[in-house]
Amino acid sequence: MAKRPKILLLDDEQDLLDLYQEILSQLPQQPEITLCNSGARALALLEGEPYQLMISDLRMPKIDGLQVLSIVRRKLPELRIIIMTSMVDEQYRSRAYAMGVDLFWEKPNTPDEIKMFQDCVAGFLDRDEKAGGFRGMQSKSLVDLVQLECLSKNSSLLRIINGALEGKIWIQEGDIVDAKAGELEGEPAFKEIFSWRNGNFEIYPPDSARTRTIHASHHALLLDTAQAMDEADNEAEEKRTEALAKAATSSLSPYASFEGVDFALTVTLDKKVESWGVDHPSAMGEWILETEKHLSALGEKLAVGDLNLVTGQGLQNRVAVARGQTAHLCIGFKRALDNEQVGDTMKQIQSKWAS
Repeated sequence: MAKRPKILLLDDEQDLLDLYQEILSQLPQQPEITLCNSGARALALLEGEPYQLMISDLRMPKIDGLQVLSIVRRKLPELRIIIMTSMVDEQYRSRAYAMGVDLFWEKPNTPDEIKMFQDCVAGFLDRDEKAGGFRGMQSKSLVDLVQLECLSKNSSLLRIINGALEGKIWIQEGDIVDAKAGELEGEPAFKEIFSWRNGNFEIYPPDSARTRTIHASHHALLLDTAQAMDEADNEAEEKRTEALAKAATSSLSPYASFEGVDFALTVTLDKKVESWGVDHPSAMGEWILETEKHLSALGEKLAVGDLNLVTGQGLQNRVAVARGQTAHLCIGFKRALDNEQVGDTMKQIQSKWAS
């Protein structure tokens, strides 16, 4: 029998705890639900046993939801967290996402809102931890949600967050009227948003005053976007094949076979660079040496020992740099990989590199 997922439900109002327990007990996964009415108690429970998901109120006495989130994110980075509150405030919403919350949700009141909340939680419990995708109503993809809003003739504002990137899609009575992503607007923005492979999305009340810039039907938009994504995937695969061909004649070729690896580079202390899949190897080599220098100096000041491995995340790739005696190794990973996958793969690569 499959193990039942565990949810920690945190709120200082007992009536709401009982209500949400009833709502969540109807989920198909039949989760084990633990009720908790204080932040301190929640932290103690999380240290004692594993949970798949924590759902927390925002405003509570003594230790509030954001304080709990800050502590939990440091100790349990893989725990999924939903902040649920009746206080809709952009400042709190932005702070919560910046601190690593998976979803910021207004407390449901209507039957439709309760059903949407159930779909969201059920999707979080089902979702493969190592898969990409958007976090929101996890039983529905972003495409599904747009189609649902349009076919239902709804009016809404969809906000999509992908790391440091943010996009918005405005829907009026089932028609997509505008989109914005960074400096892009209209159809280019819509296509840019759908090129993102993962992130969070939320549904807001409609903005009836939004000026219409998109006149194509949602069917045409989604079809054009799908074709553009297919072309981008084909181009990426061609580049990948070309990079692998180059890697076959390089001393870095053993690392090309590891899943998720996009590029590799070594740089010696006297700035000699060897690479594959890197557009500007010399510049990256200099960046690696400079970064290693500053981080090693910081490590000495903090007395935390010698620097061994550094990992980071950019807009397109995750990067890991391993420090050697005479050279440093940099591996670029696909952004969809999580921290655990990058760490495990990099350990294998380091072992091969050291040998």
